[in-house]
Amino acid sequence: MDVLVWLIPISLFLGAVGLIGFIYTVKSNQYDDPEGDSQRILSKEWDDHPKP
Repeated sequence: MDVLVWLIPISLFLGAVGLIGFIYTVKSNQYDDPEGDSQRILSKEWDDHPKP
């Protein structure tokens, strides 16, 4: 039972760090264009093969 005295605060601290990191990424607009990546993959405009 003594180990729970250490594990519960450590897990709460790590959860808070993860939440703060997630809020920081949302506020810095890192998730601004989630649809753009899928559209770029399907686009023929940026094809790796040279045109004949």
